[in-house]
Amino acid sequence: MQYPLLIAFLFVGLSSARGDDTFRPAECEGTYPRHLQGICTNRKDAIYWCWTDALVKTDTQGRILARVPVADHHGDLCFHDGRVYVATNLGKFNKPEGEADSWVYIYDGNTLTELEKHRLPEVVHGAGGMEWHNGTFLVVGGLPPDGKENYLYEYDEKFRFKRRHILASGYTLMGIQTVAFADGAWWFGCYGNRPVLLRSDEKLQFSNKWEFNASVGLAPIGNGRFLIAQNTSINGDDGKAIGNRASVVIARVDEKDGFVIEKPQ
Repeated sequence: MQYPLLIAFLFVGLSSARGDDTFRPAECEGTYPRHLQGICTNRKDAIYWCWTDALVKTDTQGRILARVPVADHHGDLCFHDGRVYVATNLGKFNKPEGEADSWVYIYDGNTLTELEKHRLPEVVHGAGGMEWHNGTFLVVGGLPPDGKENYLYEYDEKFRFKRRHILASGYTLMGIQTVAFADGAWWFGCYGNRPVLLRSDEKLQFSNKWEFNASVGLAPIGNGRFLIAQNTSINGDDGKAIGNRASVVIARVDEKDGFVIEKPQ
């Protein structure tokens, strides 16, 4: 028996099962006028970064592979079947019904060429993020200041509206910004003076919340681990903001703290 070959095969299999053989902490190449809104991966060899009015594809080290200007305001995004889907609001956020103009824009996952767009009139406070899971898209978004719960909008693959879900999370500032599904749970990133991370079960029953900042992007990479995006405002010598940069770190699920950021090895 070829023992060295067998050992190597088992090591590769274990590394792949851990989900950490591809994605590492990385910084997105470039500086951007608007702040980061969300990230996702193709679960293979690329990260997608949405910068409010720019969509960027990089390799796993953050080197740009494609970059396109997009309509303001593109938000959090997801990847499904070779395409990138971005929750977009062309109107106002966090206002009473009638002031938002919610859409999903769809892009080719290789070139970032715009392929389609679909209006989402049901997302009445502004579409801000989305995720694909088990045959449906879930769209999240804004919330007026008098809101007492968050709203989640479910669509089929053709963006036919299925139902609105209520997440019994209490009020979160401007609603929900980012969303991801992994390992039987939904995760939601929210703004705040102390940013909040929410979790629900697969049926969207609220289960817990923590003080943790995943409001500009979170993307599962396997085995209870996520890429967590971090946005940094860059100032000039006069102290005025001149742009934004972003990076991803790796965090693992932790019942006490929500996520715990891993130290680079």
